[in-house]
This record gives sequence, structure tokens and C-alpha cells, in this order.
Amino acid sequence: MNNLKHLEVWFLTGTQNLYGDETLKQVTAHSQEVAKFLDQAPNIPVKVVFKPILKSSDEIYDTIAQANVAENCIGIITWMHTFSPAKMWIRGLGILKKPMLHLHTQFNRDIPWSTIDMDFMNLNQSAHGDREFGFMVSRMRIERKVVVGFWQDEQVLEEINVWTRAAAGWHDWQGAKFVRIGDNMRFVAVTEGDKVEAELKFGFSVNTHGVGDVVAVINSIAQADVDALVKEYEDSYVLASELLAGGAKRESVVEAARIELGIKKFLVDGGYKGFTDTFEDLHGMVQLPGIASQRLMQQGFGFAGEGDWKTAALLRACKVMSTGLEGGTAFMEDYTYHFDPQNPMVLGSHMLEIDASLAKGKANLEVHELGIGGKADPARLVFNVAGGNALNASLVDMGNRFRLIVNEVEAVEVENELPKLPVARVLWKPLPDMKTGCTAWIYAGGAHHTVYSQCLTTDYFRDFAKMAGIELVTIDATTEINQFQKELKWSEIAYK
Repeated sequence: MNNLKHLEVWFLTGTQNLYGDETLKQVTAHSQEVAKFLDQAPNIPVKVVFKPILKSSDEIYDTIAQANVAENCIGIITWMHTFSPAKMWIRGLGILKKPMLHLHTQFNRDIPWSTIDMDFMNLNQSAHGDREFGFMVSRMRIERKVVVGFWQDEQVLEEINVWTRAAAGWHDWQGAKFVRIGDNMRFVAVTEGDKVEAELKFGFSVNTHGVGDVVAVINSIAQADVDALVKEYEDSYVLASELLAGGAKRESVVEAARIELGIKKFLVDGGYKGFTDTFEDLHGMVQLPGIASQRLMQQGFGFAGEGDWKTAALLRACKVMSTGLEGGTAFMEDYTYHFDPQNPMVLGSHMLEIDASLAKGKANLEVHELGIGGKADPARLVFNVAGGNALNASLVDMGNRFRLIVNEVEAVEVENELPKLPVARVLWKPLPDMKTGCTAWIYAGGAHHTVYSQCLTTDYFRDFAKMAGIELVTIDATTEINQFQKELKWSEIAYK
């Protein structure tokens, strides 16, 4: 996932035959120029493809039908350059399967005060053409994103950028496969969920393979490949002295490399975009996959511990959405609290599996006792995460619907030494404050597992939730508990 330029959004311009050939030629030229500008905008990561202007119900239907089946088309951008009677759009919108952004813009930024005439007015009718179209989309109860403003404005481009990235994440879910290596951690509730409903709603499948299936692949890895990966570890990380050649714990690193190569081969051969495991189900593995999970996440695979397939899938979508952006996105867990009344914070971590895309500086490769799972001491990357704006996102199954919960946070630098905590770690302050943020999260049913992102904002998840047709709950600087509880009750009514 180096870039998203293999993906396309189609630029569809609505008009009608009423205006005559000369006006329609201008509509085409203007539409081509807008589409070309968006396609070449450096902050829009996908291709923007101009499609012939749409003047009739049949043309609209045929174009949308083609978009539905075009493999690389992840959505459509619609713009009504002139008036486009919206009854023409009913058949086409009725079959639309891809996300839609409605761009409410105008070719000319300014009114040409001294020369404006009825020819100009007839040509530049977005002010009411887009309202006609917007009514029909609302009448048909179709979710979409509406972006308003001049098509060259930076804010407009940024809103389109966010939507295209969300559409890329949604597109990646369609037909995706996620594998649980072993089952769910026993007796845990929030990591469970309705996998049948998820496939109906989200388009991805989740199935389980016994650990033995993966172990067989791990054991088949050639020693030369293991040695090459260990060399890559040495070049990429700071190794503790006992992990160097001849060191007392060298074999732990060798085994970790074999596990990484085995799991990756299993995923690639099976066409999986992500996986889960659990320390309760490791029969045949020498150690819990630590650095293996960390590195596979950094390569773009979704992951979550303890059988949590929803978080693994969400992480994969977020990895796609954040392609090329500065900052990391990783599996995370709220682990323990610092309840100092003057400086309350959350310590986020997991046993081993936090993605080193979040690392501040070069990560250390270390081997320590885990104290859980009953296996050999696992290798893992140890690092601190930088401060700055970030968020936590959680996807949960509420029984009658899926809920996506986002809490904006402020990460702070880890200033204290943590010599006896050899895991990746981050400190953050939930917005709007520790008490309100944690209270709201618990009222909303947020999980202890999350996707933590330094580069995605709530806007990405808002667009993504619309595409998925699911509830979004946000906790941010404006959250107030009494109002928040009312909104949760309103949601209960809305989704019954």
C-alpha cells in the first residue's frame, strides 16, 4: 500500500438537452477541467476520472451501472453544472452500490459583474441544479457526503481527500478475508460478534483456522529465509546484547523470525488481509507472535489480539485510509490509568503487539518473560510513542447494529523511565477530559481494544460510517455527559 493511485473515483456531471449543443460543449469543457484539476491535486490520493456529461435517465443509469461493476472504481463524485431534472436520476441512484460525494460547486468562482447575462446564468446553474439533485438523494434516503465551495479551494480539496480515503478503505473491505488463528479468548464478550451480519453489512468474511494449520507453515520455512530476516532485524532495530550472534537469547529472535515468515506466508497464500490470535490457543508455537504481529501490521495487515476480528478488520481499513499520510495507525489497548488529579492520563499498550509505525525514534528489539500463556519468552519491539493529536476508534456489535466509537485524544511524551515494562507504550489524555472521556466511552460500550491513529481524524470515520451505513458515536472536546446520554438514547430509537 505505497499509494492509492490504482483506484478511481468517477466524476459525473449532470445537465440536460434543453440548453443546446453550444452550452453542452461548454459544460463538457468545464467538467473536464474540474476533473483534471482534482486528479492532479497532490492531496487527492486516487485518480479522478472524467465521464461524459449526463443528459438523460438512460445515460445516468448506464454510467452508474458501469461504476458499480468497475473493479477499480471506489465511488462517484456528482456535480450539477446546469439544472438537471432529478427525476432523471431516480433509476440510476436506485442501483448505486458505490459511495457518493456530491460536490456543490461552480466553474466560475466569482460573478462577472460587468458582463453577466442570461447566457452565463443558463450555463452556471449549480446553485439550484445541485439543490434539485440534493432533494432527490435525500428523498431516496441515500447516504452521501456533501462538499460545498469553489473547486480549487484548499478546504474543498481536503474534504474530497478525506472522502476518497474513506472510500478506499470501504472498497478494500469488499470481498476481504480475515482469519482467526484459533478462536476467541475464552469468556471475553466485546471481541465476539455476529460474523454473518458483518459479512452482510461490511462485505468481508471472518473464518477460523486451527493453530496447527499455521504451525505447519511456520515449520516449513527455510533456514536461509529465517537468517535473512534476522539480518533485517539487526539492520532495522537496536538489539539487546543477549540477542546478538552468540548471545544467550539469540534463539528467541531466530524463532520469532520463523514465526513472522510463517504467518505472512499463510496470510498471503490464503488471500487474507488481516488476522487475530490469542495466547490461550498457541499449541505448537514456541512463543506468542510479538514482533511478527508488529511488523505485519506495519506492512498493512490488520491485526488484533485475543480473537478480536472487528478491530483487526477496522485496522486494515484504517491502514488503507492512511496510506501515504505522515504518522502511524496501530492496534491499541487502554491498559492502565494515571489518576493524578492534576495530570490524569491513560497508559496505552498491549502485551506485545503495538505497531512500530507509531515509534518515536528507532525501536529496541528485546526478549523478556511474558508471564502469561505458558510459552517461551517472546521477542518484541519496545518503544515510546510521540505526543500530539490522535484518536482511538472502536467497532462494537450492539446486537441490533454495529456501532463505531471515536474518542479524540491528546498524546503526551513519556517522560518517566519504565525499566520493568518492556513493551511499546503511549500516554494520552482523552478529550474533553479524563473523567468525561472515559465515562462517555463506557456508556457507549466502547471496547478495550481500539485502533489508535496519529494521522486520521474523526472526519475519516464519519465518512466511513456513512458508507457502511452504521452508527457513529464521537467523543471530543465538546462532549458533555448529559447530552451524550440523550444522544445514545436517540440512537436506540433510530436503529429500532
